[in-house]
Amino acid sequence: MKKVIFIVFFLVRINSYAQNLSYSNPDNNYYQELPNPTATIIEGWQLLSNDVNVSFADDNVRYDKEKVPDIPLVFTWEAKVWKGEKIHTQILVWSNTEIPELSCEIGDLHNKDGHRLKSEDIEAAFVRYVMADEYGGGCNRREPSDYDSSLVADPIDIIKSIPVCTNTVQPIWLSIKVPRGQQAGTYEGTIIINALREYKLDISINVLEHVLSPPRQWKFDLDIWQHPSRIARIHGVGLWSKEHFELMRPYFTLLANAGQKVITANIIEKPWNRKHKLFEDPSLIKWIKKNDGNWEYDYSLFDQYISFLMDCGINQRINCYSMINWDLYFTYYDEALENEITFQAEPGTTEYKQYWIPMLKDFTEHLKTKGWFDITTIAIDERPLKSLQVVISLLKQIDSSWKVSLAADSYHPELENDIYDYCLASYLYFDEDFLLIRKKENKPATFYTACKEKHLAPYTFSSPAECTWLGWLAAKRGYTGYLFWAFNKWNENPLIDSRYKYWPSGTCYLIYPGPRTSIRFEKIIEGIQDFEKIKILREEFINKGEIEKLKRMDKVLKEFEINRLDSIPASEILVKAKMQLNSY
Repeated sequence: MKKVIFIVFFLVRINSYAQNLSYSNPDNNYYQELPNPTATIIEGWQLLSNDVNVSFADDNVRYDKEKVPDIPLVFTWEAKVWKGEKIHTQILVWSNTEIPELSCEIGDLHNKDGHRLKSEDIEAAFVRYVMADEYGGGCNRREPSDYDSSLVADPIDIIKSIPVCTNTVQPIWLSIKVPRGQQAGTYEGTIIINALREYKLDISINVLEHVLSPPRQWKFDLDIWQHPSRIARIHGVGLWSKEHFELMRPYFTLLANAGQKVITANIIEKPWNRKHKLFEDPSLIKWIKKNDGNWEYDYSLFDQYISFLMDCGINQRINCYSMINWDLYFTYYDEALENEITFQAEPGTTEYKQYWIPMLKDFTEHLKTKGWFDITTIAIDERPLKSLQVVISLLKQIDSSWKVSLAADSYHPELENDIYDYCLASYLYFDEDFLLIRKKENKPATFYTACKEKHLAPYTFSSPAECTWLGWLAAKRGYTGYLFWAFNKWNENPLIDSRYKYWPSGTCYLIYPGPRTSIRFEKIIEGIQDFEKIKILREEFINKGEIEKLKRMDKVLKEFEINRLDSIPASEILVKAKMQLNSY
């Protein structure tokens, strides 16, 4: 049995943060990108026949800021779309002369019958450049000098206009959200790009009869972990203050509108480990050991936060982190000592049980009183089998209905009956028989990617198509969804530099302060929509007995094997698959 070590310390809770680095205020929302470490080859820009060039471009490509795009000029965007679907493309503006103010004008799209696709459902936003490194050593600690760094296109900004420097590329992210009640048909119109003069580009959107459900009804099991303390820090407001909750709402509404199912709820301090020194990871529950030795638990913040997230639209599950963190240190407030106490205890030891059993009994009753017990799990991340078995046994002793959520870097079939929400690393596979049983019982069967994976982890330098692949891979494997560990676990200055000392750039977050969405996040949503479309069409083909269509769909899905990405670009496979998907 591991010796229990008691450490007494004063826990300093940072109640407010001095500086607002979100650039989200209307009067202060423009920020300067870092200097480009890649030299500009002037000769290529001098060869341009036009000073300013405007064209539609591939949304699966991150175009270099300093390099003349090697693309044909395309002045019309044609696309097929389901009702209820959001689609996007890129527009590039590149110029060998300065553009003091680049802006866009969007009008309604019309079909031949006089129906409109309103401009309020169309958005053009400027893509910004953020510093990134490369995959390198994956999960190994790194310094900025260890790997080549470059500016990559990823943040999608909230500003209405932008200056463009000489010999520079400026991407624009054009998206259209088709209402579910939109009449089918072809809608046409233009977008005007104001770049020293007006440039008109044509849009032709074919709205099909198929209808996609609203995001919060999607079947895809999306679990992207939320980190609320980082929002307080980046905006420079007090943790858990009224301002903090007001600022969190647009972030978590954005996530809910991507189909997020799960609330990430910390029930202990630093539920991963204490080495996350950059991140606070505060507990939503205050553990108090009274003078008489009994325990008291303050759930007021937990209740407020859970209710708030549900009001934002994330309301299907509550995953509580965690009964097993990585260094096995646990914290409580001791009234007798008037201090926070941190101690270390292995699962199964007397000290561990004395800490957890009273809390679990009390927590169980509290959750039942709130009506949340049936949707709550104790969530565990990449822990050893022996520790998992101890925790499962302990939970079942408290209440046989307790659920467990597990993100695992090794597969344990022997735990299948004990794990409700089972997520495997992308390089692992469920037993086929267990997978069928799991889906029949409506238990989540998902996969995740992290710094071990060279492909399909949504790094800022990765191909955008790899983000869309996530939905297709889930469909191919027969899984229910995808997990990623960090929605907004920002580093010190995430808008301009996505590098971090431990992992490849972009590992820590999918969206930017503001909130600002990203190419990565939008492409993930695209893949989730494709997953939903595949599910709807497969059910339709089965019900109608259209076996040949079903076979063609399955043939397309077979192309989505991760190892193929070592030799074939993700976009090559994806574009062919999407053409097939949108042909029905």
